[in-house]
Order: sequence, then C-alpha cells, then structure tokens
Amino acid sequence: MSAFWQAVGFLTRFPVPKSARTLDGWESSPRYFPLVGLLLGASVWLAEELADAIFGTSAAWLAAILTVAYWIFATGALHLDGWMDLADGLGSQRGRERALEIMKDSRVGAMGVVAAIVLILLKAAAVHQLVVAGGTGFLVAAPMLARWTLLPAIRYFPYVRENGLGNGLRQGVTPSVLAVNGALVIAVIFVLAGMKGLIVALAVAASGWLFGKYIVRRLGGFTGDVYGAWIEAAETLALLAIWIRWPLMS
Repeated sequence: MSAFWQAVGFLTRFPVPKSARTLDGWESSPRYFPLVGLLLGASVWLAEELADAIFGTSAAWLAAILTVAYWIFATGALHLDGWMDLADGLGSQRGRERALEIMKDSRVGAMGVVAAIVLILLKAAAVHQLVVAGGTGFLVAAPMLARWTLLPAIRYFPYVRENGLGNGLRQGVTPSVLAVNGALVIAVIFVLAGMKGLIVALAVAASGWLFGKYIVRRLGGFTGDVYGAWIEAAETLALLAIWIRWPLMS
C-alpha cells in the first residue's frame, strides 16, 4: 500500500500514514493516480453538495466558488503552482534553458498570476453551470480523467531534469497500468456522463498528447511543474468540454 499512500500524499492534502513521508513506493505510485483523482473528485462533489445544502440552489455562484476554493485547498495548490510556473516560463518568450530557469524560480511573475486568475474563473464558471444544470456528478470524474491522461505523458514523453523527483516515475507506468486505469476511467465516466462523457475523455486525452508534443519541442521534455500544469488544464478542459454540443452525444 505504500505506493498508494505516496500517490495520495503527493496529489492531495488528505492525511496519510507516517510511512508515506518517505519515498518508499514512490516510483510505483502513478498506477494509483486516477484512483486518487476519483477520491479527490468525490470529495469535491461532497463539498459542492454541502455548500448547496447550506446556501440553497439560488446561490449557485457561491456554491461554485466555494467548491473551487476547496478543490485548490485539497490539492495544496500544488498543481496550480505548476500552472503558474509554466505560464511564467512559456510567457517569457525566452529560450529553453532560460524558460526552465524561470520555472524553477519560486517567485511568481505577471504571466503566472494572470494564468491562475483565468483558470480559476473558467473552472468556477464551469462548476456554476454544473450546479445550475444539476450535473455536479461530473465533478467526480474530472479529477480522475485529468490524472489518467497524465499517465501516457509520464511513460512516453522525456523528463528534463535527471535528478528531478519525477524522473523515476516512468517505470511505474506499464502497459497493463495504462490499460487497467483506462478501463476504470472509461467505466466511471460512462456511468456519470454517458456517451458525451466518453467523447469529452477522448478530447481531453488528445489535447494532452498535443500539449505533450508542444512541451517537448519547447522545453525538451516535462518537469514536475508541467505535470501539475497539465492536471489543472485537463480538469478545466474537461469541465468546459462537457458543455460543447458534441456530435453523437447522448
């Protein structure tokens, strides 16, 4: 179970055993990323339901904002930090090495702040639409989907920093891990959102692959910040894509 608790401790701020504070099982932890996403999504859904029960359905915007605030808190803003760092690096319009240096800087620049504001607004607006439409069950699926689409990136795209914490994760993403997690994600999304949910999943996965190709061309590979940025982007994209009038949707 050490790999599972490593995934929980890394992706969320949920309490974990003291043994998870070591790196034991770290390299095998990606196999549990989608499952942890499912648990996170369930907690996000419960937070929305609680806000709705306290403030009523007439306060949909308040429920949405509180839900997104909890979402950020539950992940320790770790992925949001990666999103801001990536925005600073890419927004600098500098070369590869300089962009990577900017991303390592603990200070947040103007591009990072703007990117965070835009992402939070988009996520809050999408959650608001789910609240109004009574479709908040999709909140369970979005974090799971985002973390599932990260697995192919870990396996197939290079990691830039040789001594980085994410460098050893590739060996934990085997073809069987991809297949089992893919089946789990497809089943959960189909139950929660039907055929339209599956189309959204394919769209997010395809977008992730294109994003990965761009990152490799621009930065030479992924970093921990890029992993976090993609999780934030994929969650938001999934929440927005569920509203697109897709062909063949149910």
